[in-house]
Amino acid sequence: MKQSTQNTGSAWHWASINEVSFVAGMRFLFWVFKVCGRWPFRIFLYPVLAWYVFTKPAPRRASMAYLQRMSGYTKVAQGWTGVLQHFAAFAENILDKMLLWGGLFDESKVKYVGQEEMHVQVTQKRGGLIVCSHLGNLEMCRVLSRRFPEVKLTVLVHTKHAQAFNRMLARLDPESQMNLLQVTEMTPATAMLLADKIAEGGFVVIAGDRIPVAPQPRVAVTPFLGRDAAFPVGPYVLASVLHCPVYLLFSLQMDGVPQVCFELLREAIRLPRKGRDEALRSVVAEYAARLEYYAVRAPLQWFNFYDFWHLPELEKQDAIR
Repeated sequence: MKQSTQNTGSAWHWASINEVSFVAGMRFLFWVFKVCGRWPFRIFLYPVLAWYVFTKPAPRRASMAYLQRMSGYTKVAQGWTGVLQHFAAFAENILDKMLLWGGLFDESKVKYVGQEEMHVQVTQKRGGLIVCSHLGNLEMCRVLSRRFPEVKLTVLVHTKHAQAFNRMLARLDPESQMNLLQVTEMTPATAMLLADKIAEGGFVVIAGDRIPVAPQPRVAVTPFLGRDAAFPVGPYVLASVLHCPVYLLFSLQMDGVPQVCFELLREAIRLPRKGRDEALRSVVAEYAARLEYYAVRAPLQWFNFYDFWHLPELEKQDAIR
């Protein structure tokens, strides 16, 4: 069930990408926007991204490969044109992050889809697990935290910058109910902490489209956009331990309108001793299918700039296929 040889420093793994959104840069760009406005912000941001596109071959190749794969499902530009459009969408996404972090985002424009069931969960003070992705804007969770101020969100992250982001978010929005929790591996103590948060009516948010930063991450392999890809099984193992419902959250710009889409994935996840691997593979396949559905409808909003479909050598007993 585990991958046999994982090197988190290898070029294919997302953790090896030195992402643009580091804390000091975000604070500076937010200051530019707040003082000067949207166009001066772009004047600073777009040259940085242009430099990034031209000097970072790995993300550029990943973008080209992704757009070529996506062309089998919907119309998207290819080659350098497509890559530049892809990164331009990423730039606008960063700007929206600035607005969200600073409390300047116009929430009246947000369209909510499927929030009724989530609202029932909130009013009954029942917590749950929310699986999101790097399709669209992850920070739209902040809109959720302000729409339901009684809800406390705990977002699990795998990066060492979690505490720095927490401090920055607290400075930008002291009333935020969103907390970032760095988790390198899921220990019994961490599981107990999360169980307490859900028991209190809180929601744990975790990305379902990136393999954890660990020497031997547990994954399931399932088709995504026409080719097998590895997805983490951790969110669903966690949900089975916490005995809570699992929701999906997708936040996208559709025809210029920001949308936050909720879906119930499973009311509960049960992993029997016999057939455990098959049960995990089934729920991962459900998630991948919904991720594909939304990705096809917003193809330029996929912000995983690494070789997502890279499958390292796996022994049969190391990964769920």
